[in-house]
Amino acid sequence: MKRLTPVFISSAVITLLFIIWGAFLPKSLSSATSTVQLFLQGNFGWLYLTSATVFLVFLLYLAFSRYGRIKLGKDNDEPEFSTFTWLAMVFSAGMGIGLVFWGVAEPISHFHNPPFGKGETADSAALAMRYSFFHWGFHAWGIYAITGLAIAYFTFRKGSLQVPSEILRPILGKKVDGGVGLAVNVIFIMATVFAISGPLGMGATQISGGISYLTGVQNNFTNQVIVIGVVTILFILSAKTGLERGIKYLSNTNVVLAIFLMIFVFFAGPTTFIMNVFTSAFGDYMQNLPNMSLNQRPFEQSSWFQDWTVFYWAWWVAAAPFAGSFIARVSKGRTVREFVLGVLIVPTLFGILWFSVFGGTAISLEMFNHFGIKEIMDNQGVEVALFTILQELPFGTIISFLAIILIGTFFITTADSGTFVLAMQSSNGSSNPSTSMKFTWGILQSLTAVILLWSGGLGAIVSALIIIGFPLVIILILTVFSLLKSLKSEPLPDKKNLNEAKQKIV
Repeated sequence: MKRLTPVFISSAVITLLFIIWGAFLPKSLSSATSTVQLFLQGNFGWLYLTSATVFLVFLLYLAFSRYGRIKLGKDNDEPEFSTFTWLAMVFSAGMGIGLVFWGVAEPISHFHNPPFGKGETADSAALAMRYSFFHWGFHAWGIYAITGLAIAYFTFRKGSLQVPSEILRPILGKKVDGGVGLAVNVIFIMATVFAISGPLGMGATQISGGISYLTGVQNNFTNQVIVIGVVTILFILSAKTGLERGIKYLSNTNVVLAIFLMIFVFFAGPTTFIMNVFTSAFGDYMQNLPNMSLNQRPFEQSSWFQDWTVFYWAWWVAAAPFAGSFIARVSKGRTVREFVLGVLIVPTLFGILWFSVFGGTAISLEMFNHFGIKEIMDNQGVEVALFTILQELPFGTIISFLAIILIGTFFITTADSGTFVLAMQSSNGSSNPSTSMKFTWGILQSLTAVILLWSGGLGAIVSALIIIGFPLVIILILTVFSLLKSLKSEPLPDKKNLNEAKQKIV
């Protein structure tokens, strides 16, 4: 391993202290993180909602303004990956495991416990789909996109090191070379550790839960740790192959498997009902998007919006350093317009289709067949929700095992991508960090996932993500001003000069 950087030493020590705290005082860790989480959700929900909306509006402005023509790189740089591979890598690193985990569980939860009104009705079913689209839609990808765009622009266009603090240089100046920059970089790395540990924990519980549901093997902490151990070995082996092979091939495999699974459920399930759900719920989502973007319904004594919407927004903010850094790394040569529209629209539409197919099938079973998915989730955990509906379809057991394979490949891709980003961020932005650095972070992030499961299960993971998301939302707000300031100084050729340049090339 090359000379260790202050960023690596600081973040690795903090991670180790967290692991030790959770290992020896798990109840103390769980209690402390839960207390801080409740405080942040209850008092700063408005900040998360407002910020996410501002990010989305700002991105759309950039895409359709004169800045949209700017390349994330030099003017003659071309994209490193094909469009399909690029979008596959973006989606896989962004929220692949989350969609598989919540694709059934969230709509069913909202159907029984809607944000307002009575549950288990036609209205609550419509609300369930609308808010599932909302939580995994444009705002989520907008948070990722603002981070990725800033990192890609300053790295490939301005030639800065691919470290987080560089995105604030236009407004902080030389302060990013000192303690302020170190703090920003450490916060980004710690957020990445927790953001990766979350999907690792969810993936482990869902794989273990799926095996338990199909075979009767107990779904417990020991088996979840075994799953994490096996996958850790696999993603470390994948990490050795580099970005152009391991992550690229896994991402393509993920998307192909996900599309196959979605198409199968679409045709094997209530096809007409799914299509009706898709069209109705999508229209409902777009129509109510402005209202949902900022409304927490403060005049009602309900914690639903803090428990769901604010939680998700904090989660996406916490995951932004990881997802944004990785998306930036694979987006060199894209224009600002191509980047924004690609990252916002394609993954959002895929997520909407996913929820329409899996959530629509689940609600159909619950409403018309009285299947009792919610009761199964309460008794066996939300991680088995997907497998309850797959077992009701033809070839249910085979498809369920295919779903476990899909979760596993998403698991490996997410961990592999996260290890790459952590190694890159703690190696002064090296685009090809050493294998030893990736190995070190691979072990640390897996241990963090184990400790979070040990100290409080998924609840502890949620708390950690929301806590680390708070300072990050401040950094991302500053990023908007920094990016805009730099873009305003960008010398932009007009259309006439662009055409002349093209003719000269020809």
